[in-house]
Amino acid sequence: MTAPPGAPALGPARQIDWALTRGRDRALDDAIAALVAPGERVLDLGCGTGDLLLRLRMEKGIHERGIERDGDAVAEAIARGLAVVEGELGEWIGDLPAGSYDLVVLNQVLPLMEDPVAVIEGALRVGRRVAVSYPNFAHWRIRLTLGLCGRLPVNPALPYEWYNTPNIRLVTVNDFRRLCAQRRWRLVREAFVAPGAVGTAAPVRALPNLRASLALAVLERGD
Repeated sequence: MTAPPGAPALGPARQIDWALTRGRDRALDDAIAALVAPGERVLDLGCGTGDLLLRLRMEKGIHERGIERDGDAVAEAIARGLAVVEGELGEWIGDLPAGSYDLVVLNQVLPLMEDPVAVIEGALRVGRRVAVSYPNFAHWRIRLTLGLCGRLPVNPALPYEWYNTPNIRLVTVNDFRRLCAQRRWRLVREAFVAPGAVGTAAPVRALPNLRASLALAVLERGD
């Protein structure tokens, strides 16, 4: 990922190296692609340089739209022939017509948002389904790092130190499920993975709040 949509403005002293999360950000692409039917309308919020959109267009012939706040990433996505616009996530989503997309993607941007509930509500308004992926802060390695070492974790899913992390919202699988119940969002599908060999992620099917480092939730409006 190249920039955090919905995240607070970053001054010159807080430039983030988004290349550190590139592997993590692509770890659930197969699961997201499996949600898409040929020819569907897909909106990727915080699409970066458009890796997922490009794949979905090539494999599924989607009608894509991306929104990204990083101008350099937008320029690269446009150069790849993708329909991506530059802007703040919260501002754009409020202007889109209701029900204008089959799937809205929020891939690894949830912890970076000042108001994640408002953004998800907006995504549910404009999309029939919403795919939300996020790092699980209840993963056992994080618990061990805190419990035994007394330090915040630094790993492939969370590659930043405490002083330069862009994550301003820490969420677990159980926290996110609780939020869905509170907001009456229909949680229709979930997928979980943990780091495997270098550059890979293995599926997690049991005890995801303990064993999964990354989670994917598919939502529909419940009312």
